[in-house]
Amino acid sequence: MAKESVKARNRKRQRLVARYAAKRAKLKEAGNYLALDKLPKNSSRVRVRHICRETGRPRGYMTRFGVCRIIFRKWASEGKIPGVKKASW
Repeated sequence: MAKESVKARNRKRQRLVARYAAKRAKLKEAGNYLALDKLPKNSSRVRVRHICRETGRPRGYMTRFGVCRIIFRKWASEGKIPGVKKASW
């Protein structure tokens, strides 16, 4: 399980991305890369890491559900994800 500080840092990056998204788009469209360079580096979308909401695990992340494969399997087995069930044939 990831430390709470890692999860908090990622949430902070997500807030910065949301706050500066319009400004970044406008500067990119204008081609003003000097002004773009002066924005906080964590306001760039590529700085946000895909991590599991539940555990903070960075690997095996499933974008559609926002959790890692382990938590996804657990929730699917418990029936907590609508429309998902274990395959049997």
